[in-house]
Amino acid sequence: MKVIVSSGGRFHLFHLAEQLQKKGYLYRFITNYFNPQKETINSASVIALKNIYYLEHFFIYLPFLNRIISGNYLKDNLFDIEAKMYIKECDIFVGIASFALYSMRSAKNRGAITILERGSSHILYAHELLKDEYKKYNLNLSNVNNRLMEKQLREYEESDYISVPSRFVYNSFIEKGINKDKLILVPYGVNLNSFKQAEKKDKIFRIIFVGNISLRKGVHYLLESVSDLRLKNFELILIGNIADDAKYVLKRYEGYYKHLGNINHNDLYKLHSNSSVFILPSIEEGLAMVIAEAMACGLPVIVTKNTGGEEIVRNGIDGFIIPVRDSEAIKEKILYFYENEDKRQEMGDSAREYIKKFSWDRYGDEMVKAYKKVLSKR
Repeated sequence: MKVIVSSGGRFHLFHLAEQLQKKGYLYRFITNYFNPQKETINSASVIALKNIYYLEHFFIYLPFLNRIISGNYLKDNLFDIEAKMYIKECDIFVGIASFALYSMRSAKNRGAITILERGSSHILYAHELLKDEYKKYNLNLSNVNNRLMEKQLREYEESDYISVPSRFVYNSFIEKGINKDKLILVPYGVNLNSFKQAEKKDKIFRIIFVGNISLRKGVHYLLESVSDLRLKNFELILIGNIADDAKYVLKRYEGYYKHLGNINHNDLYKLHSNSSVFILPSIEEGLAMVIAEAMACGLPVIVTKNTGGEEIVRNGIDGFIIPVRDSEAIKEKILYFYENEDKRQEMGDSAREYIKKFSWDRYGDEMVKAYKKVLSKR
């Protein structure tokens, strides 16, 4: 079995390529992000599209230009068009949504089975969720590019299969009319070497949030809950970039949180280990890998169903899965852990042990099994 993986960005497909390489199935890995000194993927199998990497950073440093000429649409398509040039005969082509239409067509013309990776819910489903959220704050969903949306819809239609990481995402595709036989469901993994439990250094009841600080991540519901509770010996830590749509919300809740910005990924386990509970109240996700990382550090979690967390969190055992957009539910679960240290410890221990089942090796085994299954149907 020869598999080509194409990843227009720093996504979970790096883990997929690594797993396929370990098992002898990786034929070619096409990406715009590759540092031979940092990666375990054999550089002989890699096609590094450096021009696309430089273009992406050009738009990062000139965000106003990105808005004027739809930089995401431009760079996603340029990656796709250049990747197309490196497609050879293979059994399976795997591409990430919005970066794969043209390269996928090229692979299909060469007889390959095409699999589209979508890490979030169906793009129309996601758009509807976020549009409703933006309305509450009189904001426009300005970061949605209609041409990119149309491109993804064509990718959904033309791909042979769509690989998704959670039941939440799976159901969003079913709701939007995608046949279940076209869907492959395999949850992501966690690096158990990088994320481990260390000793907690104080007795502060500390909540940690990791992710892009935005309306999409539901951080405003978390802040509302914390501000209502006004707990003693308490701290809320927010880690990640602040999106434009959340700046007004953060200003409104100044004094109720500490923002640490971006933290080196290798140091995150220390912050997790010095915390009490991890919370991710997202409006829309696929399967947020930060949940598994927190669990690996011995934290119980409070996550919405829309994080995809049901795939890796047992409700009431490893933490709690709560309804989306429900600050009262967040408040109730925070208070439960605050008042029941024994239960918090018990669920944290349970989370740390349970998440060991979700290694990247397991993910690789499941993906290879899925690939062999679709090949057998030819």
